[in-house]
Amino acid sequence: MKVTLITGAAKGIGYHLAKGFADKGYKVIAIDILDVKYNDKNIDFYRADLKNESEVKDVFSKAIERYGSIHILINNGAISSYSKSIFDINVGEFDNVINTNLRGSFICCKEFVKANKGENFGRIINIASTRYNQNEADWEAYGASKGGIVSLTNSLVISLSNTPITVNTISPGWIQVDNYEYLREIDHKQHPSGRVGKPSDILRTCLFLCEEDSDFINGANIIVDGGMTKKMIYEE
Repeated sequence: MKVTLITGAAKGIGYHLAKGFADKGYKVIAIDILDVKYNDKNIDFYRADLKNESEVKDVFSKAIERYGSIHILINNGAISSYSKSIFDINVGEFDNVINTNLRGSFICCKEFVKANKGENFGRIINIASTRYNQNEADWEAYGASKGGIVSLTNSLVISLSNTPITVNTISPGWIQVDNYEYLREIDHKQHPSGRVGKPSDILRTCLFLCEEDSDFINGANIIVDGGMTKKMIYEE
């Protein structure tokens, strides 16, 4: 039995990851600052703020007390609400995004390494975004946090090279969580793959990375975006 800890699991991609891993027989520790009820015996939910180191440590402690170890960490928790102009966003708002998305992921990685000690299998999957490299105006905080996550992965791969833990990034593009049926034809057709992404696309990628035989995939940034970042886009 493998134990998976997933942050940002109350809604969106994180919720689907928690349900998907539980459906595959994993024990899931789901973390979020928002409350959510899972009717699934394979999912334990804990409320915690990723900015609060003591709250995060407490969740890891409870998970270890119950299961003895943690085998997989998926750093999915993130704030994406501060898409504000550089002229309007304040430093506190910027800090809130960085401290949740990047610092929170670092805290979880640090605690996971301790929780995985003595195991012969370990996976860290950091969820970034195609915005780490390809962006729009007014996304400085979010883009910077996701770029930091890619760099965090790159460094951890080397730091953990003497452990069984692999560290990879997944950078999703447009993943439509709700109301998929209401998307326009142009929304789908603009993607080289012919459709907008779904949470199941990220789930399948995570599950693949967690297979025993996927241990040679280490330090990768897997872009799951239907090919969108390969397009040259010019205004007509």
